[in-house]
Amino acid sequence: MKVVSSKEDLTEIIDQLKAKKNSIGFVPTMGALHDGHLSLVERGFKDNSIMVVSIFVNPTQFDNKKDLDKYPRNLESDIKLLKKVSKDKIIVYAPTVEDIYGASVSSVSFSFDGLENEMEGKFRKGHFDGVGTIVKRLFEIVQPEFAYFGEKDFQQLQIIRKLVEKQHLNVKIIGCKIHREASGLAMSSRNSRLKKEYLEAAPFIYKTLNEAKKKFRKMSAQKVTKWVEAQFAKHELLKLEYFNIANVKSLKTLKRKSPKQKYRAFIAVFADDIRLIDNIALN
Repeated sequence: MKVVSSKEDLTEIIDQLKAKKNSIGFVPTMGALHDGHLSLVERGFKDNSIMVVSIFVNPTQFDNKKDLDKYPRNLESDIKLLKKVSKDKIIVYAPTVEDIYGASVSSVSFSFDGLENEMEGKFRKGHFDGVGTIVKRLFEIVQPEFAYFGEKDFQQLQIIRKLVEKQHLNVKIIGCKIHREASGLAMSSRNSRLKKEYLEAAPFIYKTLNEAKKKFRKMSAQKVTKWVEAQFAKHELLKLEYFNIANVKSLKTLKRKSPKQKYRAFIAVFADDIRLIDNIALN
């Protein structure tokens, strides 16, 4: 397995592979890999002969420096996991901050036609500018035909699709279903930081989403939202930051149902000081 840390080395390798007609797929990650990441790589091999996996904790998408400092990092463990999928057809790109940003570690300001102002955008100032900056930069470096993203970060997925559309980037974005623990908890690198009691409590998030989905068939979005808020108000360990039912395309909060539109429920919850997000398709 090739592990490279400079964009120049990666570009040289990819140019050689493309000259031999290899299709390049891409999974950008911040490391602390788990089975959810591996499922994206496995999905990528259905379309591509070579997969590039970037491992880079991007500083410009963190609005909380403590969260950035505490984010789990273990490149050796990540490489070991990736070898379970393939030992010779995966390239790991693990750059330094300087290799990506040079001397100026800052994000570009983007407009995503309002998608960036909903949900996560309301609670994480500048987050999606950081996401747009790093994803665009990585696409320019890797030059993949396909890139794979999990639906756990569904708002991010829609924003990246908008980024590709507005920046005229030559890459096809593939959304992949949420990978879950046996308990239903959405797999996340942050799960490894959960204390035992919070790890045991966290599946309540997905359980509540499923109940909300059932209630949405007969109840208004407003009533479902109030019900969810009441469930978390009674919970001893988990603190609800937001629950929102939104249109899949615009991500705007639903006011009145339409049988012609698709909706998802989005949630953000604090388990101690660790923030967990999840979502579920409602129709």
